Amino acid sequence: MLASTGDAPLDSPDFAYEPKYDGIRAIAVVGPREVTLWSRLGNQKTTQFPEIVEALQGWARHRISSVVLDGEIVALDDDGRPTGFQNLQGRIHVKDASHQLGARTAFIAFDLLFDGPEDLRDRPLSERRARLEPLLHGVRDSRLRISEQVVGSGRALYERAKKAGWEGLVAKRLDSIYKSGRRSPEWCKLKLVRHQTCVVGGWTEPRGSRPFFGALLLGVHDGDGGLQYVGHTGAGFTDAELGRVWKHLQSLKAKTSPFTTTPRTNEKPHWTKPRLVVEVKFTEWTADGKLRHPTYLGMRDDVQVESVRKEPDVARPAVRASVHRATRAVEARHLAADSTGVLRAKPSAAARPSSRRRSDSTAVRRRNEDTKGDTVASRGERDKGTSTVGVTQADQRRLFEQLDAIESGPGDGVLDLPDGSGLEITNLRKVFWPARTGSGKMRALTKGDLFRHYVRVAPYLLPALADRPLVMKRYPNGVTGKPFYQHRAPDKVPKGVRVQPVDAGSETREHLVGGSLVTLLYTAQLGSISQDPWFSRVGSERIVDHVAIDLDPPDELAFGRVLELARGVRDTLAELKTVGFPKTSGAGGLHVYIPMPPQTTYDAGLLYCQIVATLVATRYPKLATVERSIAARGNRIYVDYLQNIHSKTLASAYSPRANDFAGVSTPLSWDDVEAGVRPQDFTVANFEARLTASGDLWAGLRAAKGADLRAVTRVTGGRK
Repeated sequence: MLASTGDAPLDSPDFAYEPKYDGIRAIAVVGPREVTLWSRLGNQKTTQFPEIVEALQGWARHRISSVVLDGEIVALDDDGRPTGFQNLQGRIHVKDASHQLGARTAFIAFDLLFDGPEDLRDRPLSERRARLEPLLHGVRDSRLRISEQVVGSGRALYERAKKAGWEGLVAKRLDSIYKSGRRSPEWCKLKLVRHQTCVVGGWTEPRGSRPFFGALLLGVHDGDGGLQYVGHTGAGFTDAELGRVWKHLQSLKAKTSPFTTTPRTNEKPHWTKPRLVVEVKFTEWTADGKLRHPTYLGMRDDVQVESVRKEPDVARPAVRASVHRATRAVEARHLAADSTGVLRAKPSAAARPSSRRRSDSTAVRRRNEDTKGDTVASRGERDKGTSTVGVTQADQRRLFEQLDAIESGPGDGVLDLPDGSGLEITNLRKVFWPARTGSGKMRALTKGDLFRHYVRVAPYLLPALADRPLVMKRYPNGVTGKPFYQHRAPDKVPKGVRVQPVDAGSETREHLVGGSLVTLLYTAQLGSISQDPWFSRVGSERIVDHVAIDLDPPDELAFGRVLELARGVRDTLAELKTVGFPKTSGAGGLHVYIPMPPQTTYDAGLLYCQIVATLVATRYPKLATVERSIAARGNRIYVDYLQNIHSKTLASAYSPRANDFAGVSTPLSWDDVEAGVRPQDFTVANFEARLTASGDLWAGLRAAKGADLRAVTRVTGGRK
């Protein structure tokens, strides 16, 4: 659970007040025979702080059951008092500190999450604290402490903080439950010294006799993911720290600036990839958004680069945040309580009789292709896949939290779905869309971002996929890797994924069938970026619900010309007494879908689209063509009606596309087509705003009356 930055009363019977320790937040899983330390991003800290592990082992030696503690690893000064984060720098990025301990350290516990098998996180803070204090009462080892806490009035503690130069206080509501990984206003940071985490984007040449570099160039991410320059710092470094940071900078050198706007510097700049996170203290933000008097405190390996934003000066409501791998691991993956109440590591999936396999991240083998599933359904169960299930906002929030936790932690894990099933997912940190620079600047998007997109659009997308056979075009290594098509369902699929035999014309084969959340997310796990459903449904594979006109422009043609031709398609359909539903292809083209009356065969739908396409090409000969030969098209838009052949597919509405800007196939209103849009307006990175503004424009297709197929003979004068 994380504290928000803001205001809280210094005198309130509803609050407890504690010093804000300036160290590394850690979860300690303490058993009689084993101790594990986790950072807030799920990085193991056990080998970096062997003296703390030793202290916890000594304390736990006479305990029967295990505990899980939340606390802070701090450096100690010569008098044994907690001191600043910069004094822990010798331990950052060190895999084994047993021979180079440096500063003395201690673990200060301030919360009790598990006591034996009992999960205390739903209990109020006052109760958790009352259970924690007796556990640590009488401990004489200075390396293991309990946080100082006062209830009711924090004024005296606040005055001590000012005199001693503490970073600040944390005010905690006594009735607050522990919300794993959430940043909650029920815990509030009252800062005296202002701190900011920053991403390093480069360095400047040193002056005089200063070694290595002069200053670090610092940035924070804006709302669009761009890196905004916020200043530079050369203060706070020892020569040893200059050398240590220099080694990291050398491995990250880049040719171009990572900042949205390249900053002007006092000395010659050198650029780096934005991978290194540091913490600084400063006096204030200037009017133009720069740090005043920033001083380097140290590198942070417990902060995800993409999460670095300007920290607010006022209280803010809880927002979706990365969930601690550590506490999630305790809850669902790494630990189980035995009959004596001791928390132990769960046995491997192969050793457990449970049908739900939850893999330890260290046991998951990275593969070139993401083909792992969850529980395998038997042949008899495969046809019983879940039908369309509503996905609520609460479901989405829980799924977002889990995805954030897995991606920021181990990268692999089990996703708990709303229907109670689980789906094993892997490699969430793998980049699926590389970052872009220039006018179309975009941060790199990962496999985790693909999952989050599908969770976000699921309420709109699942009805469009319901009961339809799916064809997968899989990109196991992202859009720059080599894709491959897969029509047949895998031999083994997770429980709940719908698979059915489908009449494919020359053969009957088993397909994945859309409509359920588990099937949707399973295709994402397999690296299928878009959803490509048939125009017909299982059980009536030769009867279409709709057909489509695919407007396919040459690469160099402005998208405005595509919109112009789309309006021509709309007007032609109006003459035929029917309505079309436009959407961007997500790449450079545009699709117009047309609802069909009941019992329309593929052949009839294909003929209807051929007539419409020919009418459009005839009326707009300089803009449109039905010529299949690319050479014969010239600079005209290909009006493709052949996508309506049995078992062919187009990317569905709301599907991401495998292009460099991570486009999304987006339903449009005809007002959008009139006003003008660009494919680049709708991407995986910004699609949430489009959903909020427009809702489900694709629902109209499913509700629309089918086209009058006889109308084409009236318009064409009976010509065939």
